[in-house]
Amino acid sequence: MNHLNKEDDYKKLLIDLKTKIRQSQIKASIAVNSELIQLYWELGNIIVEKQAQSKWGSGFIEQLSKDLRNEFPDMGGFSISNLRYCKTFYTFYACLAIREQVVREFQVVEFQNNTHYSCFDKIPWGHHVLILKKIKDPLEGQFYIQKTIENNWSRSVLQHQIESKLYKRQGKSLNNFVNTLPKPQSDLANELLKDPYHFDFLQLSEKHSEKELEKALTDQIMRFLLELGTGFSFVGKQYKLQVGKREYFVDLLFYHLQLRCFVVIELKVVEFEPEFIGKLNFYLNVIDDDQLKHISDEPTIGILICKSRDQIDVEYSLKGLKTPIGISEYELKNALQKSISAFQLPQI
Repeated sequence: MNHLNKEDDYKKLLIDLKTKIRQSQIKASIAVNSELIQLYWELGNIIVEKQAQSKWGSGFIEQLSKDLRNEFPDMGGFSISNLRYCKTFYTFYACLAIREQVVREFQVVEFQNNTHYSCFDKIPWGHHVLILKKIKDPLEGQFYIQKTIENNWSRSVLQHQIESKLYKRQGKSLNNFVNTLPKPQSDLANELLKDPYHFDFLQLSEKHSEKELEKALTDQIMRFLLELGTGFSFVGKQYKLQVGKREYFVDLLFYHLQLRCFVVIELKVVEFEPEFIGKLNFYLNVIDDDQLKHISDEPTIGILICKSRDQIDVEYSLKGLKTPIGISEYELKNALQKSISAFQLPQI
């Protein structure tokens, strides 16, 4: 493809790119990642447009890679493979149904003399490449970008969340939050719950008991908190509630820092039964009316995690309840058959 160097259009393109990259290098001293992502987006855009307008073909990327590396020997990111990722990055988000929305998010907006970029340039390029390798739907890609920003995920944790199919599980529990919680708390509570929960990190036999499940989860509390999601703070297991002369024990008690409320988790290793709701409802009323709940706290939320459940049974069981309860299933193993121990866990 050396003949490209003789074409006026290519020479002009190369000069323009060199100028843009030098400008990016200057700005990068202020905002390294933001400028880098913006540069890769523009590179992808240019590659797509030039390949569509000319007959340069795939050899264009090889020649461009060679020329840019010769001009900027101390600057990485101009390998053939990375330029192809730049092209994929642009086409993935820009050429589908959400093109106008995504392109608009990449445009610079001025707020009181400060330059503000979209969420796309708030995560490292390595995270973007991982998403491009693993995800086929740009809306799902945007979901993982936003969650990475919210939770400050490392690349290894992001990989785990993608492989555990968080996008398809989050917000999928059966619950009555719309009827029992005010907005926006009901929306946030619904978004935080998953279905099913993946407990792949537990070493339990198929015939485990509730006590064994509870002990295994609390023994692996760091991994359990990662699966629950951001904001959960562990209060205790078998937490005692005194009601009159009788004592009751909550399986697992948490406090959620964003929802500003206690969260009761009850574990069942069998299929859902309507009577499970009655006991959980009792615990929530006790906590809210007599114990624990501060006047500034929001209503306590209950989560019942069981081996399986029938949707119709759950809907009838929740009908008419005034306490917020969600029901989800759990799985000990998913199709990935991978242990979370291979991933680096964030500090909680």
